[in-house]
Amino acid sequence: MIPLSGSPARVAALALACALAASTSACGGSDSNDTAVPDSITQVMKKPMYQGSTWALRVVDLNSGDVIYDMNSNAQVYIASVRKVFSVGAALDQYGAQHQFQTPVYRLGTVDASGTLNGNLVLVASGDLAMGGRTNPDGTLAFTNFDHNEANNLGNAQITAPDPLAGYDSLAAQVAASGIKRINGEVVIDDRLFQPFDFRGEFDLRPIFVNDDVVDTIIGQGSAGSLSPVDYRPKSSAFTVQSTLMTGAAGTAANITVTPEEPACFGTLPCGGVLGGSIPADYVPPIVPSFPVIRTFRITQPSNYARTVLIDALARAGVTVTANAVESNPVQLLPAKNAYSADTRVAQLTSQPWAQYTKWILKVSYNIGADTSLMLFGVANNGSTTLATALAAENATLSSSPFNVPMNQTHFIDGSGGGETTATPLAVIAMLRAMSGRAAFPAYVDSMPFLGVDGSLASTTDFESDPTLAGAKGKVYAKTGTYVAGTENANGQQQITLKGQALAGYIDAKSGRRLAFALVVNNVPIGDVPDIINVFNDEGTIAANIWKLQ
Repeated sequence: MIPLSGSPARVAALALACALAASTSACGGSDSNDTAVPDSITQVMKKPMYQGSTWALRVVDLNSGDVIYDMNSNAQVYIASVRKVFSVGAALDQYGAQHQFQTPVYRLGTVDASGTLNGNLVLVASGDLAMGGRTNPDGTLAFTNFDHNEANNLGNAQITAPDPLAGYDSLAAQVAASGIKRINGEVVIDDRLFQPFDFRGEFDLRPIFVNDDVVDTIIGQGSAGSLSPVDYRPKSSAFTVQSTLMTGAAGTAANITVTPEEPACFGTLPCGGVLGGSIPADYVPPIVPSFPVIRTFRITQPSNYARTVLIDALARAGVTVTANAVESNPVQLLPAKNAYSADTRVAQLTSQPWAQYTKWILKVSYNIGADTSLMLFGVANNGSTTLATALAAENATLSSSPFNVPMNQTHFIDGSGGGETTATPLAVIAMLRAMSGRAAFPAYVDSMPFLGVDGSLASTTDFESDPTLAGAKGKVYAKTGTYVAGTENANGQQQITLKGQALAGYIDAKSGRRLAFALVVNNVPIGDVPDIINVFNDEGTIAANIWKLQ
């Protein structure tokens, strides 16, 4: 979410830090309604770092709609990833919390007595974000508070324990169990569920996924003067990782390079990336201050990559494929869309309930997940298959009954809150209140980060410094959002500005009543990551004060 000039590494680190540090606020200054906001809150907003910044706040009783606090609530402010409360909420309402996606595999041809399929094998992508690659032993979806999708920008992350290829191995085993031992033809990924679209300049997003469209590199702690221990996952014929990363002397500078970060070679050979640079022997990683250190390569051709992964899985299951494992996905061999016959299905992967996915998306602010949610909503709502038509379908649905959200007070360019995403706190509150009347509301609340507990709010507030706020822990359920960009100050010098930090969701107040709130601050000059974290923490403190005062 950060269009900017200046040092790309510095800007990226700041931006990603925001994504995880996510508490948000928006524009505001003095307002005739400011006196309605208690002094314990306005004192936070008046800190020197916010001189020239704008705050906006709206707090209402969820049931009655009575306004409790209001400041600049009709201002159009940058809300960043708080946009996800709309896209993920709409998709959750459309599908229902218990909906499960089915990803089938069909044979196009006949299987002879020897087990040879004379024809092609087709996997029909359903938009299943996990594809069995995040399944915990208890069947839930695994996620971490510092997601690997943000590793390169934040400087570190945590990877989940499950095997990212588990779903593909399951499909391959089912194909083998159907009696197919050899495929005398092609393997194709049918990725036509929706039209691919540009994801933040990195790649064209499609409805097929392997490991969230990244390859993880996992860096261990080494000894000075030696190569650092490096592993990567998932391993496939499609992409390999080489490492020249050295462990330097204690006290030297860390410089980890990922080349190229967005490889364009998927579907051809050779295809790989190089992890390079140097890391000191006494290195303490940021964000997650322990080893391993995580870096990622973007899978820029998801269908080509998934095709190879499936062929590799078939080989492990004992199924031979005569086609080359690494090549471009041969979509020209596909039949008419949706023309598959049920009696030719040879495998199927069933996802976890959709509520598990919304929890993952909102807890860690998973941008690709939110953009895919918007597309899945469009497909189910009225057959929309492009980003523009999915946005239009969402706007029409949320504008009308039973939602009645003033969507004319929003400006959305995708489903995740990228770029110049804006909304008024009034519109945000309207969405939060509308969801409270829907059947999926319990799952919606449960999907939000919990203050001081998990996701992007896991470590937002220092409750020890003010024990009177400790009761707010686990009682604030809110989505965070951060937008960092480069700006020019009055002297013509480039500086980094926190254009938008936002936080919106629900509070089970000390009094026992449930509140809906939207808090935003816009245009905060920042110097480095700690400044962003300070803003993030201030918003957490404001939310905790709302809990205490109400």
